[in-house]
Amino acid sequence: MTKRPIDRRRMLLTAGAAGIAACGPVAGQSSDIRGTVAFERGAVVPEGYLEIYLEDSAIEDDARRRLAETRVASNGGSKTIGFSLPYPARAAASPTWRIVARLERADGWLVARGSAQLAGGAPVAVTLNTVLY
Repeated sequence: MTKRPIDRRRMLLTAGAAGIAACGPVAGQSSDIRGTVAFERGAVVPEGYLEIYLEDSAIEDDARRRLAETRVASNGGSKTIGFSLPYPARAAASPTWRIVARLERADGWLVARGSAQLAGGAPVAVTLNTVLY
């Protein structure tokens, strides 16, 4: 068996392929946005449904403003509730993005709302504040 010397072209192709494989689908971007929702003053999150969504506050059209969303149930026994949102594939990260969480009872009555700015790839912490009518 004869050993062939590695030429410059083969070395660059190998290095390029390794670099692309290491980057994954999109360099520097996670496939999910993760975070937690807590109630004001560290209280237990009341029973209901959390509607959690990523919105771009720079978009004026309400129909296009939401970029991703999820719904999580609260059993009324936890101080924090974790969530995960898919990272929007069609958009580049923007400083106008924020995570909004709305807690509604089973009858649709809004109990609490909160929001937090999305900062890089760090987990997001949203604090819910009671809605006063």
